[in-house]
Amino acid sequence: MNDTDPQIAELVRQRLMERSGAERVMMASSMFETAKAMVLASLPTGLSEIEIKEFLVERIYGDEVDARAFVEHLKSRQKSRKS
Repeated sequence: MNDTDPQIAELVRQRLMERSGAERVMMASSMFETAKAMVLASLPTGLSEIEIKEFLVERIYGDEVDARAFVEHLKSRQKSRKS
């Protein structure tokens, strides 16, 4: 759903594009870190590192990333480090 007036959306876009690439990267990084902190704060205690990463992927990326495949990848890397 997008309920932003097109003129306002264009104004915001123009203002964003006036910033340097470095400024835009810093803004995006800051927003990501804020979102990550909010997800982490909502998780129950006692989760393993892999479970935390799974929740993060599911909540931040939704259907864009196959969370189960991501977890299997993490588990295979964990096993190979132990070998």
